[in-house]
Amino acid sequence: MNEKHILVVDDDARLRKLLQDYLSKQGFFVVTAEDAQVARTKLSLLQFDALVVDRMMPGEDGLSLTQAIADKQAPILLLTAMGESDARIEGLEAGARDYLSKPFEPKELVLRLNNLLRSAAPRRSEIMFGPYRYDVNQGELWQEDQPVHLTDSERHFLNLLAKQPGEPVSRAALSGGDDQDRSIDVQINRLRKKLEPDSPKPRFIQTVRGAGYVLRVN
Repeated sequence: MNEKHILVVDDDARLRKLLQDYLSKQGFFVVTAEDAQVARTKLSLLQFDALVVDRMMPGEDGLSLTQAIADKQAPILLLTAMGESDARIEGLEAGARDYLSKPFEPKELVLRLNNLLRSAAPRRSEIMFGPYRYDVNQGELWQEDQPVHLTDSERHFLNLLAKQPGEPVSRAALSGGDDQDRSIDVQINRLRKKLEPDSPKPRFIQTVRGAGYVLRVN
């Protein structure tokens, strides 16, 4: 399973919920934000494979947000009720990779997202640590030449840690925003028991006090 992380930014609560539910059923891991400010916070905590951004929002609009982050973040698909060609060109010039006019069929959004993800430059693929090899793109873990089974939750956490090896990943980032979520510790402990020779004294997935967890690859 290769779970792609999507950020949906839209001030319409009903549409956010609809897209989160639909995209989740299509196999995406979806985080939402109601405005550009909240989106910036989520972007500082999590890594995403693609962004879906509404152009018309109160405060900082989606066009301004796109201009600010297009070169620093994952590919952006703009949503808008403005269907004129000038508006589409303006969005693409701002750095958006694609453009979808409202109203739209959710299935078309999924098709466009998949096209974006296929055309995006691949991120670091394989991470080596100890006897393990983890393919971030495929979500597959190998111990030497033997595959290691991962649950969806274990794969999700290992993906987040492997995308920035050697750097702490906050509890909020691992939980999607809730740094008090104690289930994080349970999931990390399960992953350690699967990977560590001595899980009470972890070599690979270590706790960084006040900062979260880190995957050590050296």
